[in-house]
Amino acid sequence: MNILGIDPGSRITGFGLIAADKLKFNYIASGCIRTKGELPERITTIFVEIEQIIKQYQPAVVVIERAFMRPDRPNPDAAIKLGHARGAIISAAGVNKIEMAEYSPNQIKKAVVGRGHAAKEQVSFMVQEVLKLSQAPQADAADALAAALCHAYHIL
Repeated sequence: MNILGIDPGSRITGFGLIAADKLKFNYIASGCIRTKGELPERITTIFVEIEQIIKQYQPAVVVIERAFMRPDRPNPDAAIKLGHARGAIISAAGVNKIEMAEYSPNQIKKAVVGRGHAAKEQVSFMVQEVLKLSQAPQADAADALAAALCHAYHIL
């Protein structure tokens, strides 16, 4: 089963695709969608790029990280922009009739690292180890691959 994990962001959206067969995982692809311009242009870019990735790799499921706002540093503007990015991703999966799953950042970290409050570096290291990558993926792509692995652990 091909699983597409996505770490949403209005400026950088990470994606990572794995093949999961029981508890055997294979890396397929990963990267980052970098946007520019005003918010409507950025959201359109995210939708178009995610739709192209879906059409190219035809995943069985799209896994998206749930929005999270730190209680000690609330930023409503950032949350709204993140919501728009998530909407573009959900729409791209929806129009292509792809199943979706969502996990919180803590659920993803716990599944991949064993601790819900693991550092980004720990997540990246474990993604590299589990997928047997020669080097660590870029941070946003590593988070997306971690989301895909989290889903694989939950369903297999």
